[in-house]
Amino acid sequence: MMVEQGSETSISVPVIKPELRVGFVLMNHFTLVPVAGLVDSLRFAADKSFRSQQVFCQWDWMTLNDQPIVASCGMPILPTKPLNLWAHYDYIVIAGGLLGETRNPPDWLLDALRDVHAANIPIIALCSGSFVLGKAGLLDGRRCALHFTLRDEFKERFPNSTAVIDKNYVDDRGIITCPGGTAIDLAASLIRRHCGAVRAQKGLEYLLVEERKESESTAPEGVVYLNDRVQRAIAFMRNNLDASLTLKAVADAVGTHPRQLHREFVANTQEPPANYWRKLRLDQARRLLVNTSQNITTIALACGFSDASHFILWFRKQYGETPYTFRKRRHEVERFDWHHERVGFDPEL
Repeated sequence: MMVEQGSETSISVPVIKPELRVGFVLMNHFTLVPVAGLVDSLRFAADKSFRSQQVFCQWDWMTLNDQPIVASCGMPILPTKPLNLWAHYDYIVIAGGLLGETRNPPDWLLDALRDVHAANIPIIALCSGSFVLGKAGLLDGRRCALHFTLRDEFKERFPNSTAVIDKNYVDDRGIITCPGGTAIDLAASLIRRHCGAVRAQKGLEYLLVEERKESESTAPEGVVYLNDRVQRAIAFMRNNLDASLTLKAVADAVGTHPRQLHREFVANTQEPPANYWRKLRLDQARRLLVNTSQNITTIALACGFSDASHFILWFRKQYGETPYTFRKRRHEVERFDWHHERVGFDPEL
């Protein structure tokens, strides 16, 4: 319970499952700016007001030995949690910096990252964190966004990866690399994907950043697949989220047959095309639940589900709650934040 200032009225804090959880693994002498840009974007998206409460987004700071470390600028940082890559994170971030710390990471970390990737948990490498993923073999056959000063050494060490120096980030089949900078474009993409366009835009506005046009990004949602047919199939799926089309229609649109499309999807995305398309539909439905007042049936039909029951079934399987509960809890948080802004609530009291 929390109590209003100057009042005996009690207010229950609404309990809500975060839409985006990020575990930061900070390497010693990591670069501060990309980490700050990523987490500050999460902070603005994390609640409806500006109280920096970790409601919709949550994050933890971890180090390899659970001890304080120092950023490359000399700022000391304390971990907030013991190292645990399996704490139900949506993303694991490896924050690198000075190459002396990332050229030769410990073998146990490389093994752990391979296991995380095998479990289909996306991994983000900031700055020279890409060298850690390269040493783990996770960038073989993938594109990797690098700072131009690191390209030559990276290409020599990891010739099976394609170095890219003209992108703010690249998401290649669950391995996301960001060369540094502010990482705000990457953050906006993640927030849009998990929390909706409104909260992504909120962070961009308050960080005084103009959103890049889609044509300037690597691909829709920043995702890159080496197989051009899979990339085109995903674009077709995104453009037909409201249509009751079969996978044969998708295969026909990209010039192949369903069985071949299935093989290529599994090879590139680690899941069948039907599952991938359903997740796209559910992501869109979640955005509509957050950003519109449309009823459940209307949203179900707008996202290509045959009826509300079918939609509710898959939504619960994917997110662990019904669409109604998902929306209700967020409205409770909105009322909670609005009330505290109105009365000048102090969370420390």
